[in-house]
Amino acid sequence: MKNSPPLPLEQKRPTGRGTRAAGISGEPSKAASLGRWREGALAVAFIAPALLLFGIFLFYPLAQSVYLSLHSTNPRGQVANFVGLANFRNLFQSPGFPNSLMVTLKFILLTVPASLAFALVFAAVCRSRIRGMRLFRFVFALPIAVSVSTGSIMWMVLFHPTLGTLNYLLGKIGLTPVQWLTDPNMALLSISLMTVWMNVGFLFILLLGGMQGVPEEIYESAKIDGSGPVRTFWRLTLPLVSPTLFFASVTSVIGAFQAFGQINILTKGGPVNSTNVLVFKLYEDAFVNFRFGVGSAQALVLFAIVLLITVLQFVFAERKVHYQ
Repeated sequence: MKNSPPLPLEQKRPTGRGTRAAGISGEPSKAASLGRWREGALAVAFIAPALLLFGIFLFYPLAQSVYLSLHSTNPRGQVANFVGLANFRNLFQSPGFPNSLMVTLKFILLTVPASLAFALVFAAVCRSRIRGMRLFRFVFALPIAVSVSTGSIMWMVLFHPTLGTLNYLLGKIGLTPVQWLTDPNMALLSISLMTVWMNVGFLFILLLGGMQGVPEEIYESAKIDGSGPVRTFWRLTLPLVSPTLFFASVTSVIGAFQAFGQINILTKGGPVNSTNVLVFKLYEDAFVNFRFGVGSAQALVLFAIVLLITVLQFVFAERKVHYQ
């Protein structure tokens, strides 16, 4: 009997499992893509208002300043002709710009170190748990609640040559009255004194918060080792609050470059341009003399100077900052 041929293998019927598996594996990927898209759309929706505000109040004015700095304007402040870098040349060749730059640098040197020093001392004193420190904290932080215009009017009364409190106190101890705001040698110092008082409140709160963030166990260990208050402050407190102090110094320098309100109210840049800082000169050029081209060029130069000094602070001063 001949061998019969082998029967063909039974073909497997498609059961649909692979199709269902493919569908199951594809559905999560689509869901994940949809989830990522929704997450991205939600993120854009959240940051859109901030981007809109940045565009309106930062990027557009910056672009407009660049545009105006390259054009001349007519007496009505309207753009007239393209002049290229002529506004920058006129700015650097004018005798008022070097004077305003020097006045601004003097103002920074008079206000920033003094503000930081007073705020640091007040914060170190108020950090202690002595009874009644809450009252001192309130008094030291009080200037932060006073606006620049209100504070300027208060100090205008104090600086009054005949009715002012400061000259009254000087007369009580036998000293001659001082022309605080009309003497070219005293005007910038007087403005700086008022500015230091205005700045101390914010810096005090900032540094006090940094000191309160230092663990109490560190101070207890230093006390056990026999470290005194002064040594503890210099060797322990100051390094630990150096990040906060660095931030305070950077913001203080930027704020000093932007000082305008107190100068506008108290001295109008005088006497004899002794308080005519860069921001006030910019204001006069652009909004008093309607030289928007020169004013915009000066704004860009001021921006470059502030940026350069800030970068130098990060390059050199940040090396001494001790991050925990």
